[in-house]
Parts: sequence; C-alpha cells; structure tokens
Amino acid sequence: MNLSSHLLEAAVKEFSKLPGIGKKTALRLVLHLLKQEQTEVANFSDTISRMRKEIKFCKNCFNISDQERCTICTQASRKRGIVCVVESIRDVIAIESTEQYNGLYHVLNGVISPLDGIGPDQLTIESLTSRVVEEDIKEVVFALSPTIQGDTTIYYIRKKLNKPDLRFTTIARGISFGGELEYADEMTLAKSIRNRLPVDSYIQ
Repeated sequence: MNLSSHLLEAAVKEFSKLPGIGKKTALRLVLHLLKQEQTEVANFSDTISRMRKEIKFCKNCFNISDQERCTICTQASRKRGIVCVVESIRDVIAIESTEQYNGLYHVLNGVISPLDGIGPDQLTIESLTSRVVEEDIKEVVFALSPTIQGDTTIYYIRKKLNKPDLRFTTIARGISFGGELEYADEMTLAKSIRNRLPVDSYIQ
C-alpha cells in the first residue's frame, strides 16, 4: 500500500496487525482518527497504553483484573463452593454473558496438547489443585472446548484431584465436538451450563 505519508503508512501497518483487521479496514480506522481532535486521540492511545501496562491477572483464578484479585473472586454473592474450569479468559467472558452461572472460575491458560508441546506443568493445574483443598470446593465444572485436547485435560485433572465427595461435572453436549467454546452462541452455551453432566458419564 503506497501512501503519501510514511507516518500514515506506519499507523496502518500497526492497526493491520490486529486480528480480523485487513489493510483497508486499518486505513479506514487511521483516517477516522485523523479527523478526531488531538485530545481524543491522546485519550485513546493513553487508555490502550495504561491497559497494557497496568492490567493484572488475578492471583486466585488468573482472570484479568485491575487489582490483585478480580471482581468475580471478591464478589460476595458468588457461590464459593463451585469453580468452573476454562481454557482462556475469553471463555470466562462468554460464560458470564449467559448470566446462567454464579460460581467462581479458574483459567488454565490453555489445554494439554503434547503435539504443540503443552504439558500439564505449563498450565495452572497445580494452583487449581491447591484451591480445591484450601477453598473447600464442592464441585468442579469443566467448561473446556469439546476437543481431543479438552477431553485429555479433563481426564488429567479428574485423576489429579483426589478429594472425598468432590463432584465433577461438565457442560452439556450442546457444544458440538471439535467446536470452540468462545464461538458458541449464548443460548447454546447457557443451556450447556444449566444442563451440565457428571464427568464420569462423559469421559469413559
């Protein structure tokens, strides 16, 4: 893309690095910013910069947070005896949007995938194990994408957690096998959360 300004070209190049943003869309966004007041553009860039510098990850569940612990972990109305295990922060956002779940979360930051070089030690499984004991968790809900990697992760964690009377459930098969959780529509995801199943009947 040949532009009359190297500065404009550099800005378009940076915007086009964002997922789902091609060069034409990037150019449209940059030209839009050029029409705005300098103070508005400064506020925009400052907000992005502050987010990247100051945002934290909850030391309890590894969700995004402005403080040491996220608002979900500190919310008094949450059911403290149930924790929903998810692959990524995007899955927390997807489940929260259904308004069908009122427990806690634990973000694994991935799933076990030997072919990709991802083993249990690279995930937050040890922290989950500690939480189940220390927080007296009664139910672990697995809300992982229904893939081979997701099933492998569920099986590993199920075997690792050895606590009497601990209940294991998983979201219902409203989510198709091989699908990604974050792309499921809210209605399907909501039904899967409500109709979760015992893990033992899910993974044989």
